[in-house]
Amino acid sequence: MSIDYRPNDPSVLADPFPLYRRMRDEDPAHWSPVLKAWVLTRYEDVKRVCLDSRVSSDRLRPFFATLSSGEAEHITQLMRVLTLWMVFRDPPEHTRLRRLAGKVFNVRSIHALRPNVEALTTWLLERIGEREEFDFIAEFAGPLPALVIMDMLGVPHSELPRLKHLSDEMALFIGSARDTPEKYGRAEAATQEMAHLFRELIASRRALPRHDLLTELVNLEEGGDRLTDDELVATCVLLLFAGHETTTHHIANGLLALLRFPGEQQRWRETPGIAPAAVEELLRYDGPIGAQVRIVQDEQVLHGRTLRHGERVFLMMNAANRDERAYPQPDRLDLSRSGVPHLTFGFGAHICLGFPLARLESQIALPAVLRRWRHIELARERLDWLDSMVLRGMKAMPLIATA
Repeated sequence: MSIDYRPNDPSVLADPFPLYRRMRDEDPAHWSPVLKAWVLTRYEDVKRVCLDSRVSSDRLRPFFATLSSGEAEHITQLMRVLTLWMVFRDPPEHTRLRRLAGKVFNVRSIHALRPNVEALTTWLLERIGEREEFDFIAEFAGPLPALVIMDMLGVPHSELPRLKHLSDEMALFIGSARDTPEKYGRAEAATQEMAHLFRELIASRRALPRHDLLTELVNLEEGGDRLTDDELVATCVLLLFAGHETTTHHIANGLLALLRFPGEQQRWRETPGIAPAAVEELLRYDGPIGAQVRIVQDEQVLHGRTLRHGERVFLMMNAANRDERAYPQPDRLDLSRSGVPHLTFGFGAHICLGFPLARLESQIALPAVLRRWRHIELARERLDWLDSMVLRGMKAMPLIATA
């Protein structure tokens, strides 16, 4: 029986893992007529393609090139910003952008954020107060990583609702809601507004430097090379978008997994020191990145299927992370699990630049949540999941929690 993979089927969005298992076993190099693309689900295949120079991350410029002049006119800012994101570039452009951004956005600067992450975590929990029912995403998992990134870039906290809205509008184009009406226009308008905000902030840092990452990016120079104004704007938009969308879903998905495995939740409560390993297992079990996309450059054969030049390939990170060929009992949450590294943040040259920040935030946030409430449960069993190939997360997570 052939596999009918429909990624926006509500049952697949809610729980894609049984289907992923079938695909790994029966059709590991699956051609999807719906996506008009290949779908890879095995750990070793996904890892190998992440390292393969015969596939390209530069997937937006070829897409934009297919648009008519009339269509392109309506998304000029979207094209201008997104094509400068390092995640959509190949070497040597990717190498240069990542090297420059990595000079200021690195493990040292991220670890220095610990006091701020702890303070924001405490503040958000205090805002929830004694209420026993609340939306965990809207009131905690969403604001926390957004505020951390905003502080790094020197964006006032008052801009949070605006930037969250703009980020959600951009997400319509980048990875979700494939059939959302007017998604290109909405994403273009959001990109224009966000780019305008960062251009103003960049100008202000040039006039009056401050102690923040944005000032460092503006003044960054290496051997006479520096980020152009457009690259600065694009990097800021990328840091804000990727730096909070993924971490929001990681924290929420992580708590959901702990609710579904109460024994592991209790283990973490009793043994706080397992936080680093626990976070890695939560990232493996149900990570915030559903897929990464590549474009075939050189024809190749995989599992008897021919992948041709120009065809898209979806690397299903969450499917790879549940591959029984890589992990024993992969559908079980085991906070003491060891073994091969998960692929949630990618692998190789394109591994997510901000993954140490995501780890830091969840290592602080999730233990704080477990300390704050002894009893946590979903306010309703049915959860609405994002219609997205790229992001894996819920639209809301209503909880009942008591101390």
